[in-house]
Amino acid sequence: METQLLERPILKTEMGKRIVSDILNEPDAYFVVQAVTDVLNSERERRAKFYNDITEDEKIEFINGEIVVHSPVKLGHNFATSMLSRALSIYVGKNDLGFVGIEKIMITLSRNDYEPDICFFRKEKSINFGKDQTLFPSPDFVVEIVSPSTERRDKGVKFKDYQAHSVEEYWIIDPEHETLEQYHLNGEEYELVLKSGDGTVTSFAIPGFQIPVRAIFNEEENLNAIRQF
Repeated sequence: METQLLERPILKTEMGKRIVSDILNEPDAYFVVQAVTDVLNSERERRAKFYNDITEDEKIEFINGEIVVHSPVKLGHNFATSMLSRALSIYVGKNDLGFVGIEKIMITLSRNDYEPDICFFRKEKSINFGKDQTLFPSPDFVVEIVSPSTERRDKGVKFKDYQAHSVEEYWIIDPEHETLEQYHLNGEEYELVLKSGDGTVTSFAIPGFQIPVRAIFNEEENLNAIRQF
């Protein structure tokens, strides 16, 4: 049983392995595992219904058994998304590197389904995508634009989930304070590479892509950066 559990994505981390070890040290380990299995089976049924009910009209996610419907975003959120996605799309397209998805791309992981603000798939993954496809595998790069209502999830369950599913690079952008946090997968866990409101950020997952942090929050800076591609 322990060997099978350790093959699951979350158990690549030391924390996951400790949780399994703690459970197996308890005399009622079987009952704990059975209880978790029952919950996950029920959750799987709700998830199947979720897939049948979702539409293109709203941004919605399935997180740890719960359906999360997102409210309309503030202008600052939309502006940062637009600036970064524009730069990424132009650079990736010019260099034929893959596919950049914006907001309504649903990625489906082992337990949860997310619609990140921006995501990138290398060409070896995206070349197999179909025009009618609605569910997508784990991306190589993810960006979440935080708000007061999403920050806890973006820095909590999503952070852990992207890490567990080997998303190579994760950017967390705060449009209110105009800052960027850049995380890179170092082995099996994320390492904070940059946390700043200025300077230049260089991607690990998108070869050759670099952009001034200010270009995410300022259109003139954004256009200047794009001219350098």
